[in-house]
Amino acid sequence: MREHYTSFAGYNAWANQRLYEAAAALSDAEYRADRGAFFKSMHGTLNHLLVTDRIWLQRFTGEGSAPDRLDAILHERLDALRTAREAEDRRIVDWIGSLDDSKLQGVIRYRRVSTPEAFVQPLMPALDHWFNHQTHHRGQAHMILTSLGKMAPELDLLYYQRLVAAERA
Repeated sequence: MREHYTSFAGYNAWANQRLYEAAAALSDAEYRADRGAFFKSMHGTLNHLLVTDRIWLQRFTGEGSAPDRLDAILHERLDALRTAREAEDRRIVDWIGSLDDSKLQGVIRYRRVSTPEAFVQPLMPALDHWFNHQTHHRGQAHMILTSLGKMAPELDLLYYQRLVAAERA
């Protein structure tokens, strides 16, 4: 199972890099425009992804800061947000790489940001949710790009898997 999550961590970093490259080509007005996504703009969506990654990593590891709002804006400028995103992706890859099958069989305990409920959950389904959540909001960012008439990058997992296989060959 470790290889499964290692692959998702690599995919996550790769997809984020591609998405940030596309976002960097937007004007500031386009980047901040409300395009009807859940977190409204590319700016809000990319910040939300970083927010939730920090929340989940804090839950998983007990380390790092965790914002107390899902719509928190961690960085106003895209370049600063991108630097923070790249650091968080390295943190994700490193932490996932530190897991073994025994740890993957464990549980996590946490409280939600939006309600005081306490949860105990097996780690692997929580990881599945986490990586799926990232893909969900990257899909919204993809929609923002296309709604602006921009070329959106290929983000399919299968595309990434084929690239990795070609690099190994």
